[in-house]
Amino acid sequence: MPNKEFDIKYFSGLARIDLTPEEEERFTKDLNEVLDHFKELEAVDTNEVSPMAGGTGLVNISSEDEIGLKVGVEPLREQFPDEKDGLLRVPKVFD
Repeated sequence: MPNKEFDIKYFSGLARIDLTPEEEERFTKDLNEVLDHFKELEAVDTNEVSPMAGGTGLVNISSEDEIGLKVGVEPLREQFPDEKDGLLRVPKVFD
């Protein structure tokens, strides 16, 4: 079994995340718990279970792209609250 503390340091290095010693300890504990769950799954007898791919049998529904109604500039211009030098202006979001 690999050294789990090394794994935490290795993975945090790959992700370029600096961990405090407390975080390393917590994540090592968390990783141990995840690996323990996998040990439980390995103990399950799956010899009588048929392999499967997917699982739901659902199929994506798609349709052809259609060109919709094109709106000219003038109807849009009428909806804007302000215009300056031919540019449409909107209220500011930040102060």
